[in-house]
Amino acid sequence: MEHTKERDLFAGSLTKSIFLYTLPIMATSLLQLLFNTADLLVVGNFNGPGALAAVGSTSALINLIVNLLVGLSVGATVVVAQAWGAGDRASLERAVHSAMAISLIGGVLMGLVGFFFGGTFLSWMGTTEEVLADATLYIKIYFVGVPAGMIYNFGAAILRAIGNTRTPLFFLTTAGVVNIIFNVIFVAAFDMGVAGVATATSISQLISAVLVVVYLVKSREPYRLSIRKIRFHRGEVTRTLRIGVPAGLQSALFSISNVIVQSSVNSFKDVAVVAGNTAAMTVEGYVYSVMNSFSNTAMTYIGQTNGAGRNDRIPAVARRCLILVTSFGIAAGLLVYLCRVPLLSMFARAGATEGEAVDMVRVLEVGAERMLFICLPYFLCGLMDVLTGMLRGMGYSTVPMIITVAGVCVVRIVWIFTYFKAHHTLGALYFSYPLSWFVTALVQGTLFLVMYRRLRREERHLAAHT
Repeated sequence: MEHTKERDLFAGSLTKSIFLYTLPIMATSLLQLLFNTADLLVVGNFNGPGALAAVGSTSALINLIVNLLVGLSVGATVVVAQAWGAGDRASLERAVHSAMAISLIGGVLMGLVGFFFGGTFLSWMGTTEEVLADATLYIKIYFVGVPAGMIYNFGAAILRAIGNTRTPLFFLTTAGVVNIIFNVIFVAAFDMGVAGVATATSISQLISAVLVVVYLVKSREPYRLSIRKIRFHRGEVTRTLRIGVPAGLQSALFSISNVIVQSSVNSFKDVAVVAGNTAAMTVEGYVYSVMNSFSNTAMTYIGQTNGAGRNDRIPAVARRCLILVTSFGIAAGLLVYLCRVPLLSMFARAGATEGEAVDMVRVLEVGAERMLFICLPYFLCGLMDVLTGMLRGMGYSTVPMIITVAGVCVVRIVWIFTYFKAHHTLGALYFSYPLSWFVTALVQGTLFLVMYRRLRREERHLAAHT
């Protein structure tokens, strides 16, 4: 296997370089979604709307817990990218081994929390009694695979930070194919239901983790992983946590608002509403993954630029990433909305009874309404995320977290407990999304301009005194 796939991110056309770097990240993110989508498609078609609602009702809670640690991988990406850009081999080695130590400890802790307390959290969210038992079983098995998932995410973050986006894509493709195969075997052949799809997902996470670890261990490059050297290095851990903890908290707090949204959906006391919301949310996830890939790209490019002391390149990176995420966001959102009926229909159960078919009509109606309010303006979310990624690449993470929490979480929660409470409709609930994205993107854009000018002033001040 080739071990020299890192490259100069600024060689040739910058727009072409950003686009080519982003494509594998985009494909990787889309494949990660296949884990959950395969679960939903298989269980929805073989076990019906109830099982679909059971798996879907766990999504917000899973994201809440996992995103806290996935956010830490953002810190690892920035620290590794800065060390790579500066050509500091010693710092790079410490950053790699500290990142893997964080993934091991954090993954085990979160796996234990999810396994033992997931059912309790689902009850607090108001999960309907009809699906609570299956949802609890799914989440317990899912969290068995969380440690492996964390190892993969941190390993992939290391590779992307040095410019290698193709290898993580290959590993996840392999794991994704295995996940789909085991989904069908466990559910169709062994009739394991939600337990089957959860087990398949955990197995696929383990496979992706093993592949990325073996690759890093066998590498001959400066980012080579040595199992015996995995430990916490104070400087690199501090820098990783300084960027990663705010990013993780932002993701977790962001997910809290989604948990509240899920609880609001549950308040309709209708399995078809929960299933329709789940179906639409799953389809929308693909649009989000396309846009969020540009956030990761902006963070890595600006992180390497900052490490190399070439902050004059930041505006060029920023312009291209913002234009690309807007274009892709509008195109993907429009395409998905226009294809909403066939996409949502993928979740209909094959051979459903007449009563279940009526439920599926309601599922499609609810899914279409959610996509109207969220898919079409989704590019606003992309702008918000890219601006946040650029700020993190520059080394700022706490203030963007505060702004995102205030702009997304607070705005959304206030809206739910005021307007939605007075107008208890799905449309009123879903409008909280584009409203919060617009407010947050506006403030993050202003912050980016302020921080960039501050960074340049510090750079000129340092140059004048050296």
